[in-house]
Amino acid sequence: MNMQALGYDRPLYILPFDHRHSFQTKLFGWTGELNAGQVAQIAAAKQVIYDGFKAGLRLGVPQQKAGILTDERFGAAILQDARSRGYTTACPTEKSGQAEFEFEYGDDFAAHIEKFQPAFAKVLVRYNPEGDRALNTRQAARLKRLSDYLHEKSRSRFLFELLVPAEQAQLERVKGDRKAYDRDVRPRLMTGAIQELQEAGVEPDVWKVEGLDRRSECEAIVAVARRNGRNKVGCIVLGRGENQQQVRKWLATASNVAGFIGFAVGRTDFWDPLVHWRAKQITREEAVNRIARHYLEFTQTFEAPARAA
Repeated sequence: MNMQALGYDRPLYILPFDHRHSFQTKLFGWTGELNAGQVAQIAAAKQVIYDGFKAGLRLGVPQQKAGILTDERFGAAILQDARSRGYTTACPTEKSGQAEFEFEYGDDFAAHIEKFQPAFAKVLVRYNPEGDRALNTRQAARLKRLSDYLHEKSRSRFLFELLVPAEQAQLERVKGDRKAYDRDVRPRLMTGAIQELQEAGVEPDVWKVEGLDRRSECEAIVAVARRNGRNKVGCIVLGRGENQQQVRKWLATASNVAGFIGFAVGRTDFWDPLVHWRAKQITREEAVNRIARHYLEFTQTFEAPARAA
């Protein structure tokens, strides 16, 4: 493909709430098929987050850098409203809560992308380069199909959320210490995964990656994301549901590295406000305001190095 046209290197501060399986099971405690009333309740909770996003813009998050990521099933009205207001939007394409990437709408994935024409079509993929080869090959083939469609036939860009879960043997090498895996093993696997996927013809415009503790690791991610002429490809940091202190540390580390253009922090922003609102411990307005303040704080953390320069 034309590497000149690949990529997105402008600031991008996403509030993601495309969670489906975790919303249903963990926030609401529901399993199985949902009825219409339950779907409406989840949609209403997502509207609280969207109102928090809009309140964050009023508090000072720059609209030209801001964006939302939400899903068609529970967020269709939000996506339509956001597009009408000129907000940057992103939609997921993957089936939620699966270990292996599959399209949520199967062979109809393209029609669902074009229905909303988001700025970004997003995919979440669990991919460990030292893991199951057959699994990785199957996933890469499906992902190449999406990549080719987006670059050849769609106006939506490709946003790739990469998770690198530990293989059992990798955990055993660090005596089961997941923090040690994240710190000492995962960074190398992330660069390997990105390179393998590129070589399989998967070409994201933006890589959404797990937080890294060291500047050198962020630089290594950018180097592989932008290798061989992919000069405008951007990277953003995801929150992974971690506490605010940890997320701010990741954002501060990445924000100093050219090529990291922003973040996509969801649960760390909205989960506690929604839990407290649903438990009637705070009002809806207070939940909206807390989400807005968190979103602004993450923005300020990421922009702090630029302000200090």
